[in-house]
Amino acid sequence: MAKRKVTNLTGLAILALLMPGQPMHPYQMATVLQRTGKDHDVKIKWGSLYTVVQNLEKHGFISPTASARDGRRPERTVYAITDAGRAEARDWLAELVGDPEPEFPRFTTALSVLGVLDPDTVAALLAKRIAALDERIAADRAALAAVAHVPRIFLIEGEYAIAMLVAEVAWVRSLLAEITSGTLPGVDDWRRYHETGEIQPEFLQMLDEGDRPAAD
Repeated sequence: MAKRKVTNLTGLAILALLMPGQPMHPYQMATVLQRTGKDHDVKIKWGSLYTVVQNLEKHGFISPTASARDGRRPERTVYAITDAGRAEARDWLAELVGDPEPEFPRFTTALSVLGVLDPDTVAALLAKRIAALDERIAADRAALAAVAHVPRIFLIEGEYAIAMLVAEVAWVRSLLAEITSGTLPGVDDWRRYHETGEIQPEFLQMLDEGDRPAAD
């Protein structure tokens, strides 16, 4: 993967916004990103948006073209994308689309240490998560239907988000069913640990092995 001069994904969103050739000042960029819902797709820290803009300018991906003043508001610098910025946007996007990389969602972290909670508590929390996800899927589908007149290419990130949520709900329902039916391998030992504090020998052995120096 290329070593990016600007790694904040807000930078890519800004470059994409400027690609059609319409120069903008940072406040206008922020407004358009919000109105087009891109703040739902990119984790934008609005307080650092100006810093991202400055970094893009520093590395020659955008350049100031003019200054604009709206009434009594302070003068604002207007930026346009450069040829280097267009090349960077295309190369960056090609990397993100074609080269999968590990991601670490918070839910994955929670699943990795799920045994800290007892099975009944986990079952109740998973049921709560399913209900929340079902509501979110319904709301996202309604929002997508409301803009059905928009060309699909501009909505595919919404389709992808819904597909991921549907897949997550299906998997969580399956896990919940295994826990509540007692068919999840190890669930009895998991429950016994929370009832008695008894730790399985296999786990104790693993902890013991972890305290030994690694073999050469």
